[in-house]
Amino acid sequence: MNWIPDWLEERTSRSGDAGGDNRPRFYPQRLFSMTRTSFRTRFVLIQTSHAGNVGAAARALKVMGFDELVLVAPRWANVLRREETIQRASGALDVLENARIVETLDEALDGMTHLCATAMTPRDFGPPTRAPREHFAQLVAQQTQFAAGPPQGELAPSGGSDPRSGGAWGPQTGVAFLFGSERFGMRNEDVYRCHVALSIPTNPKFGSLNLASALQVIAYEWRLALGGFSVQEATAPVLRADAPQVAGMLAHLEEALVAVNFLDPEAPKKLMPRLNSLFNRADLTQEEIHILRGVAKAMLETAGRAKR
Repeated sequence: MNWIPDWLEERTSRSGDAGGDNRPRFYPQRLFSMTRTSFRTRFVLIQTSHAGNVGAAARALKVMGFDELVLVAPRWANVLRREETIQRASGALDVLENARIVETLDEALDGMTHLCATAMTPRDFGPPTRAPREHFAQLVAQQTQFAAGPPQGELAPSGGSDPRSGGAWGPQTGVAFLFGSERFGMRNEDVYRCHVALSIPTNPKFGSLNLASALQVIAYEWRLALGGFSVQEATAPVLRADAPQVAGMLAHLEEALVAVNFLDPEAPKKLMPRLNSLFNRADLTQEEIHILRGVAKAMLETAGRAKR
């Protein structure tokens, strides 16, 4: 399920007339539908010179569930079919097959309403610089607020389609992430037309990131802001031991401790309650119960042989 801010789960609409309806209004279906469909995401690589980075970018997109890649005037006209590209894509061939090559940035940005530059170099003029996570949280919150507004009597978020306020809000916002060439980065004129310059927080003494690595970070942060993916379990689920199983194991262990003269049944003190508390904290699995019973069984057999 996509993440929904707590403050948007419930909204209250009040009427100015006497006896107006002050009950809370809930719009869960509108919210869930918005978070799933409102953003169209596009990654734009400008004048990329290394074929391997195109393949690695395709792989990074697919890993994070994105598939729209546009190349603006790449060095190689056949870059999508080059062997290095295909090898570095590591199976993300569908992203390469659907990728487009265009001559101008205007073509690449067709239909996009919110433009994010990726520019690390300080500039004396341009859009505000923000960390990806900070900006993405704000972006999602603004779009969620737009979609969750009461049906009547309330305007869209201030700024609307003002380029500096974040782009045109509507049923679907097109978000484009722009990456410059490996050697020179983005041109100033391309950065100026963006709404924000994203800067990945890095070591102040060494902030150099490979193009594909930077794209992977941005793609991950954006996916996280959109709700992310659930973690896939790497191991099979375990079966927890229930209270009777723990009690049976403790009885078995108590018998073994008496057999090896560790526990005096005439003066047991609080040994077994303490062991009970210890095993409760351990939150034992059924397999662990079997192991402990095996230990108790071996103790009893050893004690039995010693008495012969």
